Amino acid sequence: MLLLIFSLIIFMVMGVPIAYSMGASGLLYFLVHQPDLISVLPARVFAGMDSSVMISLPLFVIMGHLMNHGGLTSRLIDFCMMFVGRLRGGLGMVSVMASMIFGGISGSSVSDAASIGQVMIPAMQNKGYPPRMAAGLVAAASTMGMIIPPSIPMVIYAFVASESVGKLFLGSLIAGVMVGALMMGITLFMAHKNQYPCEDVDLSWNEIKRCSTDGIPALIMPLIVVGSVVSGITTATESAAAGTVYALLVGMFFYKGITVRDLPALFKEAILSSANVMIIIAFCGIFTWILALEHVTEAVGLLFAQMQFSPVVALLVVDVIILAIGFFVDVSPAILLLTPIFLPALKMLGVSPIQFGAVLITGLAVGLVTPPVGMCLNVCSAISGQSIINIFRGAAPFLIANVLVLLLISIFPELSTWLPALLMG
Repeated sequence: MLLLIFSLIIFMVMGVPIAYSMGASGLLYFLVHQPDLISVLPARVFAGMDSSVMISLPLFVIMGHLMNHGGLTSRLIDFCMMFVGRLRGGLGMVSVMASMIFGGISGSSVSDAASIGQVMIPAMQNKGYPPRMAAGLVAAASTMGMIIPPSIPMVIYAFVASESVGKLFLGSLIAGVMVGALMMGITLFMAHKNQYPCEDVDLSWNEIKRCSTDGIPALIMPLIVVGSVVSGITTATESAAAGTVYALLVGMFFYKGITVRDLPALFKEAILSSANVMIIIAFCGIFTWILALEHVTEAVGLLFAQMQFSPVVALLVVDVIILAIGFFVDVSPAILLLTPIFLPALKMLGVSPIQFGAVLITGLAVGLVTPPVGMCLNVCSAISGQSIINIFRGAAPFLIANVLVLLLISIFPELSTWLPALLMG
């Protein structure tokens, strides 16, 4: 295991992409310790991707791209402006609310940061918001993109943990809403403290009708995707396909922001995004196999038992590890690495896989806004022209919401398990 871990770190420090770093370190392990099993490696690589659940991954990616390119962002911002624009710090409140809704459409925090950030960061700066606060707020709010269902990282976790996608979607819903509510509270507090402006919002009947007409089709899509899975009408893959068709129809015929000529580029972009994740999943299959060969999961479970950890204490210890890993490892590989190590041990202590999924996703979301990896930091840096360190300082007050919710769902399992049990049994 030392050879596996140290070789992985060395490859990553050398700049080798994490998928190939895992593949190379896994190959090195077998060359040294299990040369007789090398012939089985190709089959293990393909077995790591062989799941019907993973068909939904590219469909969710395409769905988000279609809605984004269909002209959703500006309409979504206008819709949110009706509700919170007149409050102190209205643009900041709109950024958080729009990220909550967009997260229920794209399933990706990076897409959330890119789409909302292109509009809201310049708008907030023009209204006198400090540049690092404007970019930091958008970056922090984008973390809800992977917590609020449908969530692409949650689909990956469902694949690794062999759990119901619908139950996992519901398990993270309360956590996502709590993060958004707390961020809006922090934004409102900072707005009053620093006298950020209110917005002059037109609330005439015609304007309300226009914004509602433009916004409601976007709001319907999460209901279609999540509702059809929760009700048992469709599987996760079928709901992703239905959502993709709906996004295509809305983008082409309602918003009229997509033409037939746009489709090849959109599909190519979605395919490349999905392929990046699938390569990581493939090589993580080797890692999972090595963990089983070395009985790592049993060792972790034994360690927890020897230290007489309660479920809450064990989850709090894992929280610290999740947050630390998030500084250096992106979300998808972190899920694939941490789930097979900690989930079996936590299940032995009575922790629900649904609760652990919500904890894992909520904790790793913080890593998107922490240097040096922080993908959402990098996106907002490219938009605003600021350094990622400066944006992180602006985001830090809002990340208090993420950490507080992480602690709450670790201590109170009902926050994750009540809704799935109520609606899906």
